[in-house]
Amino acid sequence: MDMSDEDGSKGGMWALEQKIDQPMDEEAGRLKNMYREKTFSSILLLRLAFQSLGVVYGDLGTSPLYVFYNTFPKGVDDTEDIVGALSLIIYSLTLIPLIKYVFIVCRANDNGQGGTFALYSLLCRHAKVNTIPNQHRTDEELTTYSRSIIRERSFAAKTRKWLEGHAFKKNSLLLLVLVGTCMAVGDGILTPAISVLSASGGIKIDHPKMSNDVVIVVAVIILVGLFSLQHYGVDKVGWLFAPIVLLWFLLIGGIGIINICKHDRGVLRAFSPVYIFLYFKRRGKDGWTSLGGIMLSITGTEALFADLAHFPVSAIQLAFTVIVFPCLLLAYSGQAAYLMKHKEHAHDAFYRSIPDGVYWPMFIIATLAAIVASQATISATFSIIKQANALGCFPRVKVIHTSSKFLGQIYIPDINWILMVLCIIVTAAFKNQSQIGNAYGTAVVIVMLVTTFLMILIMLLVWRCHWILVLIFAALSLVVECTYFSAVLFKVDQGGWVPLVIAAVFLFIMYVWHYGTVKRYEFEMHSKISMAWILGLGPSLGLVRVPGIGLVYTELASGVPHIFSHFITNLPAIHSVVVFVCVKYLPVYTVPEDERFLVKRIGPKNFHMFRCVARYGYKDLHKKDDGFEKKLFDNLFMFVRLESMMEGGSDSDDYSVYGQQNSRSKDFLLPNSSNNNTFSSVVDLTVSSGDSIVPARSPLQVINSGMSSGQVSSHTEVDEMEFLTTCRDAGVVHIMGNTVVRARRDSAFYKKISIDYVYAFLRKICRENSVIFNVPHESLLNVGQVFYV
Repeated sequence: MDMSDEDGSKGGMWALEQKIDQPMDEEAGRLKNMYREKTFSSILLLRLAFQSLGVVYGDLGTSPLYVFYNTFPKGVDDTEDIVGALSLIIYSLTLIPLIKYVFIVCRANDNGQGGTFALYSLLCRHAKVNTIPNQHRTDEELTTYSRSIIRERSFAAKTRKWLEGHAFKKNSLLLLVLVGTCMAVGDGILTPAISVLSASGGIKIDHPKMSNDVVIVVAVIILVGLFSLQHYGVDKVGWLFAPIVLLWFLLIGGIGIINICKHDRGVLRAFSPVYIFLYFKRRGKDGWTSLGGIMLSITGTEALFADLAHFPVSAIQLAFTVIVFPCLLLAYSGQAAYLMKHKEHAHDAFYRSIPDGVYWPMFIIATLAAIVASQATISATFSIIKQANALGCFPRVKVIHTSSKFLGQIYIPDINWILMVLCIIVTAAFKNQSQIGNAYGTAVVIVMLVTTFLMILIMLLVWRCHWILVLIFAALSLVVECTYFSAVLFKVDQGGWVPLVIAAVFLFIMYVWHYGTVKRYEFEMHSKISMAWILGLGPSLGLVRVPGIGLVYTELASGVPHIFSHFITNLPAIHSVVVFVCVKYLPVYTVPEDERFLVKRIGPKNFHMFRCVARYGYKDLHKKDDGFEKKLFDNLFMFVRLESMMEGGSDSDDYSVYGQQNSRSKDFLLPNSSNNNTFSSVVDLTVSSGDSIVPARSPLQVINSGMSSGQVSSHTEVDEMEFLTTCRDAGVVHIMGNTVVRARRDSAFYKKISIDYVYAFLRKICRENSVIFNVPHESLLNVGQVFYV
């Protein structure tokens, strides 16, 4: 609600709310800086392009291990089918990874961040589609909060209005993002399974009589070792990844040239798209279903976009066009040339086509490349879970930094072991590449479709492209991807159901958690306390003010939370200083440290009440040693210093540090309003002896302490900095709300199951906020509330 011309019509109560607890326009404004894109020298660009090979292209590069096996699971009947399949592979690589992703989708990065959530964050910054409306225009002052201006009456403005028009559209967009995210998690399970199993299968070539169970055991041992070493991170061995993958690409490209020259140069006619038409005409339905195998040639493309974080787009483009794309084309052409003479070897075309002299070195390099590809996908899965957590779509889990140099290198123990168990189950249960390949293809094509739909909105809202260009992009992408999607549907009963089940489970967990999170936020919004009520209590807040600082945690960036009223109505004392702490995540990849905290005063000085908003991006982490409490107090003291300096040169009586009483801002405050939701409350009065609040403290003791609110307000000559320091030394108590969400008695059966059992279970096993912020147990006070939806 804009204040520009409506001050007179809102009444005195609204004006009072605005004056006492305004949004932090001025506090945020002083932090504004210009974001500048980095430029790279040619030498540095070549170095980054080389390093990107090990991180970005491992998954895409290992596809030649299993593509022809999954394309011709029943063998090759006609050698012309090999040419047709090769033609499909060539044009699939050209249209999807090269044109769509490397040169179009990668440009839609969020300040260098890629992936489904990066696209969603871009949309949230250009349209009000976030389902938790905790943002304010002060957040737009961040250096990382880059967005373009949309002119009114433009097609982009109409699209934004349509998207913001109904909650159903916002929820549908979120659901689309969650589907893509869950399928990407499925990739994190299936990529290690198919890559390692395919690489391990090379053992049987030299020992044909070896049982397939031995290959399975070898693959499982490698997978267990891979997941067991995750807690060390890739920083210590990451320098090996790029040379391994570069050597892999050069070897498969070189072997491809040898096979083309040695066996059949005629396969190069596959560069003509005519052979695609002839392939479908000749094979009919079998040719159509074989697209599920052809599509595996472009798996890893989505990981290419998701792993964009540490490399500029120009380095990604250089590495793909100069190394990856030519080497892949040569590798597939070489295998096709070999199969033209040995069509009975379609099941193990990759290893059969390797010259005898380099077979075992190639086997070792292939195994290492499969491990690198698996590592990249696992790391991307950790990143995805972290982003989902930041947006309130996944339960809070333990996140560990594995590198002091790179912010994005993290390890999530719970997710790691879940991935390992599921990956081993998939490998041991299916026992062959064909069914795993069918499952893998289903997951990949759905992620690509989600990216396409999000890119259409990005092109309209962010890039503001002409609708004809958007239509061309959408048509070309959807024709290719829907064709592949229709093909994998034929293989749902042949392994394609696996990612659907995995995604369904993760989607249910994410949606239930997000629903509960939104309802908790709405409860706090509608039940917050009027500032007039707080002022009516006087400087003492109707209680004894005892030494110490109380940090009241809330999800609200404005207003006094409901738990505070229960706290002061159930306890006889309150701290001399009260700070309302709001920790919120924004649709940006990171918030710079010097812009993280916003601090302001609430009410007159003798109330000693402040608000502190700590802002984080979806890539930011709460490290155990990051000193959250110390940083909070440093910013609080800095605010008081600035306020004193400004007051020394100004006669303004406003409570803002900049003294601008008539500032214009949006109203985040809502007076106490009735709603249909009912709740009950219970205050947990169990406080350890080390707490600053001691309810049994007598009034005489408080008077003798010299820290009662009456004395503080009367001794105005006492420096507030000294007062705050004394209060902090007296003790800090972290007051956290524990809102329990339950379904009403008359709710539907599925809602009761989701809220009372699933959401309650997730809340029970997830990490507490006190653990995330490293709050000592003896300094913690929980205030419980029950909320019925």
